[in-house]
Amino acid sequence: MPGIDVIIPTYKPNKEFIRLIEGLQTQTVVPNKIILMNTEKELITPFLEESGILRKYHNIEIHHILREEFDHGRTRHEGVQYSYLPYFLCMTQDALPQNEQLIEKLLKAMDQEKVAVAYARQLPRPESNILEEYTRYFNYPEKSRVKSAKDLSELGIKTYFCSNVCAIYDRQIYDRLGGFIRHTIFNEDMIYAATAIKAGLRVAYQADARVIHSHHYTGRQQFSRNFDLGVSQADHPEVFQGIPSEKEGKRLVAQMLRVLWEKRKLLWIVPFVYQTGCKLIGYRLGKAYKKLPKAVIKASSMNGNYWKF
Repeated sequence: MPGIDVIIPTYKPNKEFIRLIEGLQTQTVVPNKIILMNTEKELITPFLEESGILRKYHNIEIHHILREEFDHGRTRHEGVQYSYLPYFLCMTQDALPQNEQLIEKLLKAMDQEKVAVAYARQLPRPESNILEEYTRYFNYPEKSRVKSAKDLSELGIKTYFCSNVCAIYDRQIYDRLGGFIRHTIFNEDMIYAATAIKAGLRVAYQADARVIHSHHYTGRQQFSRNFDLGVSQADHPEVFQGIPSEKEGKRLVAQMLRVLWEKRKLLWIVPFVYQTGCKLIGYRLGKAYKKLPKAVIKASSMNGNYWKF
């Protein structure tokens, strides 16, 4: 199989990050390099020294940046420049391979014609509640699919869906398309996927490549995350204009309410409605952020360092 490097932005990694490194080192296709794009050197050095992984493994490469230098697109793009192999895998520090075939399965997806990027299925953590569990199932179903421009009428915005929580890229295509956008608050993966699809290429969802990854966001965190999502869409009308996201949101709400009713989890309806409201308000404010005062924008965003007024 072809060689592959892994690129992971890091910030204050914890013990779970060590499990990620161990999980990558035991893959059937072991990464040539694990490239860490780390924010704030002093926050990671003692942790890594104490963990012993740098002594145990010699394929880990660390590059440090300042917190104010981090950008979802640019930082990952800079990480790609340290890789010289045909494929690279983007991951986040809180994702865990479910088994040893993660990279092998993703590479298999790249064998399909005109596939520019393939992303993995995300499974909820064991401690996840029913809301997070079903949301993961909704966004990452059991069946694999390869998406192209012909799917826009059926899938809408989901055609462009892709996640750098765990996604593999063809380096030659990446360079030809110009790579990740260099300045974005969010959605560098979807913007790239949209660029690829508009260039006549395809995006693969590989359901048998699985990572464990989920969050238990509070209503406030859901608000901020969706505010940033709205900002991203407002800033990139060339990608998102004319393809409303609300349709998918409504479908999720309808299906979640049905699941809660069928499973007799009626007490979860109130927190679900609350979280849905936080998401919707955050998203719509983010879409209209250019009309908001600067103080409100910064207070609403999950990525405060992005804003340089």
